[in-house]
Amino acid sequence: MTESPAQHGNRRTLYILIVMFFLPVAVAFFLYYGAQWRPVGQTNNGDLFDPVQPLPDDAKEFRDGKWSLVYVGNGACDADCRESLIFARQTRLSLNQEMKRVDRFFIATGECCDRKYLETAHPGLKLIEVPDAAVSKLVAAFPEQERANTLFVVDPLGNLVLRYDVHQPPKGLLTDLKKLLKLSHIG
Repeated sequence: MTESPAQHGNRRTLYILIVMFFLPVAVAFFLYYGAQWRPVGQTNNGDLFDPVQPLPDDAKEFRDGKWSLVYVGNGACDADCRESLIFARQTRLSLNQEMKRVDRFFIATGECCDRKYLETAHPGLKLIEVPDAAVSKLVAAFPEQERANTLFVVDPLGNLVLRYDVHQPPKGLLTDLKKLLKLSHIG
């Protein structure tokens, strides 16, 4: 039985449609998995820790089911420290109803602290005093070269997730936190 020209044309159209559908999928699959090509775009404004870095087991303060904004610095709290704490406070307040899912911490190394300033200007700020930062596992968990003018984001499981330079526009950290809170099923 021979094929009529109409049947041959229909079959050719079917093959073209199949190729048009599967070829882009096959090329994308090959580029992503076979050639190890990944899109270069990123949506985060801060620097993600990849992989996340767990805090020491004795850092129970960060495993209370909430996200944390953490500043690590000298307890004397100079102008940079105050700017960072204000940045953290304002970012948390900007989260509106989601702010109850985020705590703020100040890990004070060395001489501590102007408590009156911290209590009046930063209500709700949790202070962790570390008198000897040289032997503290908690302080060592935060990369030393990145501490100045930096806020760290810690997830509810006690993992260091993100660092954000406070000299960058505040909207960037707010955007990152909103995404984390929206996508997170914890905290």
